[in-house]
Amino acid sequence: MSGQPIIFNYAPFLIESGKIKEFAKALQLNNPVYLDEEIAKSAGYRGIPAPPTFTTVIDFWNDRSFYQLFSDFLKLNPNNVLHGEQTYEYYKVMVVGDTISAQVRLKDQFCKKGKNFFLLETVYKNQWNETVAIGRATIIEMLEVNS
Repeated sequence: MSGQPIIFNYAPFLIESGKIKEFAKALQLNNPVYLDEEIAKSAGYRGIPAPPTFTTVIDFWNDRSFYQLFSDFLKLNPNNVLHGEQTYEYYKVMVVGDTISAQVRLKDQFCKKGKNFFLLETVYKNQWNETVAIGRATIIEMLEVNS
């Protein structure tokens, strides 16, 4: 890696109740705080909260998508990559109406056993510039793939 940080910025993402409901349904989360604002507020939230790992919705449904991250940022063919690992740290609850900005940094890149490994860190911030979550992922490029 060169000395320059390699950064990819997702477009700001407005959290909508429909996306939270779809995500909760896909994960079979039956907690009503994900569906009803009054129940969410009576449970102590500012609004309907985003479930854990909702940041993947921000990554995939963004105007600058995960696939642009692969092709424009990492210069990879998405057909030749594996998702190796993912971890999250949560700092603040994201709720409906929040606008989340996310910035991806390439933290490390190395080759091992015929594969390129990319260690990425994504910092998610709300409209008040507060860090709400940090995601860390390992992306693996298969170098010997039949095309």
